[in-house]
Amino acid sequence: METAKEHFQIVFVGHVDHGKSTLLGRLYADTDSLPVGHLDKVRDICARQGKVFEYAFLFDAFLEEQEQGITIDTARTFFSWGERQYIIIDAPGHKEFLKNMISGAARAEAAVLIIDAGEGIQEQSKRHGYLLSLLGIRQVVVVVNKMDLVGYSEEAFRAIEKEYRAFLAQLRLEPQYFIPASARNGDNVAATSTAMPWYRGHTLLESLAHFVKLPARTDLPLRIPVQDIYKFDPRRIIAGRVEAGTFSVGDTLVFSPSNKTAVVKSIEAFNVPNVIHSVPAGRSAGFTLDEQIFVERGEVASHKDAAPEVSDRFRANIFWMGKNPVLTGGRYLLRIATTEVEMEVEAILGIIDASTLGRGESPQRIEKNDVAEVIIRTRRPIALDRYADIDTTGRFVIIEGYDIQGGGIVMEVFKDEQEPFRAEARRRDFEWRRGEIHLDERVQRNGHYPGIVLFTGEKGSGKARLARHLERRLFNGGKQVYLLDGKNLQYGLGTDLSGSDKEEMVRRFGEVAQILLRAGQIVVSTTNTFALADHQIIRALVHPHTVITVHMSFVEGALPDNTDLHFLESDDLKAAAKTIMELMEEKNILL
Repeated sequence: METAKEHFQIVFVGHVDHGKSTLLGRLYADTDSLPVGHLDKVRDICARQGKVFEYAFLFDAFLEEQEQGITIDTARTFFSWGERQYIIIDAPGHKEFLKNMISGAARAEAAVLIIDAGEGIQEQSKRHGYLLSLLGIRQVVVVVNKMDLVGYSEEAFRAIEKEYRAFLAQLRLEPQYFIPASARNGDNVAATSTAMPWYRGHTLLESLAHFVKLPARTDLPLRIPVQDIYKFDPRRIIAGRVEAGTFSVGDTLVFSPSNKTAVVKSIEAFNVPNVIHSVPAGRSAGFTLDEQIFVERGEVASHKDAAPEVSDRFRANIFWMGKNPVLTGGRYLLRIATTEVEMEVEAILGIIDASTLGRGESPQRIEKNDVAEVIIRTRRPIALDRYADIDTTGRFVIIEGYDIQGGGIVMEVFKDEQEPFRAEARRRDFEWRRGEIHLDERVQRNGHYPGIVLFTGEKGSGKARLARHLERRLFNGGKQVYLLDGKNLQYGLGTDLSGSDKEEMVRRFGEVAQILLRAGQIVVSTTNTFALADHQIIRALVHPHTVITVHMSFVEGALPDNTDLHFLESDDLKAAAKTIMELMEEKNILL
């Protein structure tokens, strides 16, 4: 039987009219890789349109493209040569179709960049190089095409090579080869050119064989973004792709951002002759844990000593492809690995000039096809890495409506005011000694999940009155609920603290609240004892338990961040409590 060939994906990109489609057509024609009858079919199309046959038409698959003479859609074609089957991604070079180029390049393992020897390096050529670097493509060959138009001049070729190599070096891209070629005449495409005796390097076809299949990222810290949780009999199988590192049966995993920890009990597989004990990067896996902790899609499993960052704020470089411009304060959906979360563009730091890689002054908006440096804030903390450390958990896409309109990479993760409390919560959760009763058992008995309802607002606005009414309604409904008032802690756990130790008092309050939550309770509390902003510290300490924030006021007005519900002091208690309980059902506290 014939040995299965290795598959390798390469994206071809270049500025419009630099001859990319012609180069691909020539490559396929010279390697006898065209489907039977395809060449004659294209010649017939050219005759009907009154055009001279061009090799570009072998790839421009749609009639609209052939009429306009540019590649619009991303085409994927295949050909075998040597020990490989190449998957060629023909990405459009026109600025208006940059989104198609990015979607195609995102799947590639290597890239071929095409530059017209006559026109030289264009802004779009630099933009393509920059976007390839954003997408993490590090294997690159540059083809200087149309050498016949400059008389096969070595001087012209070397000038382009020097300039473009220096530009790519700023992006940490080191091309394996610069190849002078003429796609129209077949020079250095599949066969060595006799017109350029000064060039003794590889042809394009030979250079493709020198691209190496990238090894799995087994030497990096473990990252398994959770895709789903499946229940089979009593087992709960956590499924996800190992994006980096390796894990084995018996490993202790931590799930971020929830800080849940457990030991890998088994690695599940179907129809395999031997039991699997470990899984390396690049493979998908299903595994069970030694205890039934509650893990959700979007969390990232890692080893405890090398967990990802957890934050709700980071600096990023993004490219924007949407029709509507990005404005400061704009809200979108961010998808990173398997996590989806609401995000806000907190600040636009500058537009990055693709020609110089310099950053312009802070603009007010990001237009279509712009590359910009921004600060992003997410609605809740997420697990992520700097792109320079681990690319798969350091790059993301931005969704507006139902479509992907942009993407980017994480440059810097910010530590906010709650970071010390998040770090404390992580250390505490890592070392927490659990009892024999699991959360699932408490939920089954209580009929609800734990959660906390925090009431904020001005003094006298009715917070305590509504909190007590809600506690009574929940208790009468058979729920395990407790009203935790900060004043009570001041007279007990806080007797050693002075008025200036408010932050420590809030920390102790949060720790008491999380103990009650671990016990399966619904906690109801007001922030009378604390400042309005202190409930963010409480959120950090009780994470990942659900927190509902209810704001009370005398009149309508601006609401604090992360407010879930708002009531006036004059609103009916019963109606307000009913609304809160409906939200508790939506957030899966009440079942």
